[in-house]
Amino acid sequence: MAGGAQLSVTDMRRASRHPVDYSVIAEHLLHGDVKLHVSNISAHGFMVDDAPDIARGDRLIIRLPSVGRIEAYCIWKTEDRAGMQFERIIRLDDFQAMINEMQPNPALRRRS
Repeated sequence: MAGGAQLSVTDMRRASRHPVDYSVIAEHLLHGDVKLHVSNISAHGFMVDDAPDIARGDRLIIRLPSVGRIEAYCIWKTEDRAGMQFERIIRLDDFQAMINEMQPNPALRRRS
């Protein structure tokens, strides 16, 4: 993956993030299946807190509830945490359904 991802979407780190505690197995081009822990998510991307084998620019494919398979690119990396940006924005209805599955505790869900 020389050169990394060339993303045209502007910086979306200010997007509303939802705290989650969700484990996922991602497909990585070089490392194969990689187990990750998603700690927060938005319609534009997510953060993992256990990403030792991920580098900035890496592409992953993950499977999320209600969304299915979606590509994501590593935008930033610090120690074991990494910020990932989806290759497309998740539709609002799919995002809300996904959050309901990923956050079974209603106290963690944001108010609409």
